[in-house]
Amino acid sequence: MTAAQAEELLRNGLSCRAENDTFAQFQVGDCVRARVMHPQTYTRLPRYVRGKVGIIVKDRGVYVFPDTVGQRLDTKPQHVYSVQFAAQELWGTNAPANDTLFIDLFDDHLEAV
Repeated sequence: MTAAQAEELLRNGLSCRAENDTFAQFQVGDCVRARVMHPQTYTRLPRYVRGKVGIIVKDRGVYVFPDTVGQRLDTKPQHVYSVQFAAQELWGTNAPANDTLFIDLFDDHLEAV
């Protein structure tokens, strides 16, 4: 990347949205579990949600997969979902009973429950 290209990128940003009609593995209302995985490389899946169960509340569309793009591999476009987790599911019974966390996760980060 040249200095001019870097300046243009910083000025205009970069969309990670994919122009792809990839099949959605999940639908709004589906119960999902965040996969338990421990990759040696970058992942956008936070440790505190791994193995935890949540609900798909929104399909945000198809985006390039940062876990593979970060390694300069395939763009591996896939759906991103807003997943709602109960605070007590993530942090135990000492967490407030009515609190929830919404986090955006990719198809490869989730499995059906």
